[in-house]
Amino acid sequence: MTRTNHPWRVIIVGGHTRTIGKTQLVCDVIAAFPEVRWIAGKITQYGHGVCAQKGHDCDCAPDEHICAISWEHSATTGTDSSRFLAAGAQRSFWLRTKQGFLAEGLPILRQAIGEASESAAESPSASENAHKPRALIVESNSLMQFVKPSLFFAVLDPAKEDFKESARAALDRADALVLRGNTISSSAEPLWMKLPAKLLREKPSVNQREGDPLPDPLAVLVKRALEGPPTVAI
Repeated sequence: MTRTNHPWRVIIVGGHTRTIGKTQLVCDVIAAFPEVRWIAGKITQYGHGVCAQKGHDCDCAPDEHICAISWEHSATTGTDSSRFLAAGAQRSFWLRTKQGFLAEGLPILRQAIGEASESAAESPSASENAHKPRALIVESNSLMQFVKPSLFFAVLDPAKEDFKESARAALDRADALVLRGNTISSSAEPLWMKLPAKLLREKPSVNQREGDPLPDPLAVLVKRALEGPPTVAI
């Protein structure tokens, strides 16, 4: 069944490797704007027996299909999708796809979001929430191949040498860089990133330690995106 594909305000949070606080940044954005009807989610690609989320064997791969989506129903399990609910998201999903098959997962994502929107419109609190802006926030690099979001944040940690190709391809489209740990110098090319120093000089950047509130410059960008019209189709 095909659902109507209404435009959205879409924020994407990516990063160059694992365990650098991408999920935490999604939570920070959600918590900073509690008046928004957030649908939050995470996209994980798996392949060669290695989970793109954890870096070792796990059970994230769908058993029968190349892609699968599930909705989180608890804010207390400690999973990434559960953390989104705990931060204040109305709904939270986890989309898993085989490496290179995200395009096949997009119709599933589109239908799931459409169903979630219809369910919210039919809920007893629908009239109460009708005036609140709605937005979609997703932790993913690869979604940037298919969507031009309202806003894209790239999380970088100079202490981590690994650099995903999907992150490298999307970095020049980042609206802001969120730096973990030590500040990246703009005076020379950082060898661990193998990226032009010019790119780092030209991109707005902020330092944020995990656990700190959403920095004001990022909050301004998010507020501007939320106040703008929904224009992004999934």
